Amino acid sequence: MSTPVMILSFLLAITILVAVHEFGHFWVARRVGVRVLRFSIGFGKPLLRWRRKGDPTEYIIAAIPLGGYVKMLDEREGEVSEADLPFAFNRKPLLARVAVVFAGPLFNFLFAIFAFWLMFMVGVSDVRPVIGKISPDSPAAVAGLQEGEEIVAVNGKPTPIWQVVMDSLAPSLLERQITEITVRR
Repeated sequence: MSTPVMILSFLLAITILVAVHEFGHFWVARRVGVRVLRFSIGFGKPLLRWRRKGDPTEYIIAAIPLGGYVKMLDEREGEVSEADLPFAFNRKPLLARVAVVFAGPLFNFLFAIFAFWLMFMVGVSDVRPVIGKISPDSPAAVAGLQEGEEIVAVNGKPTPIWQVVMDSLAPSLLERQITEITVRR
């Protein structure tokens, strides 16, 4: 995988995790009656900013996707009108505040369970055992294996996927036995 693809994949994964985490805080805050002023994915300069009609929350997607935040109405952060005091985070009961704070990590945990469930339900395709780059003086180079060859059998046992290749080679490597590898060029 190329470096730009790896960087973009990392940023996408972090953005998803941050969005799930911050949504946990946001969702529970709304459920316990805390007014959410801002829901931001990312830090720094806002790239997108919007409000939904009738919703006091400002939604932001910012330039640096390595974090995010949910800004709630709170007397410790500034003036709060008398009419808005019942919606302030600091005026909520302790259990409600704990629930809001705990919701971010809880949503990440639940998301992990969902992601693993999805992977097991959908499945992951197996990778064919095609040889990539070979280091000089490695056992593969000494054996004459070449980049692009597909390993089709080890000691006569068919090897449709890399896991079977590794399982077949492990005993031979540990006991330093001669191994017969059949390849397709």
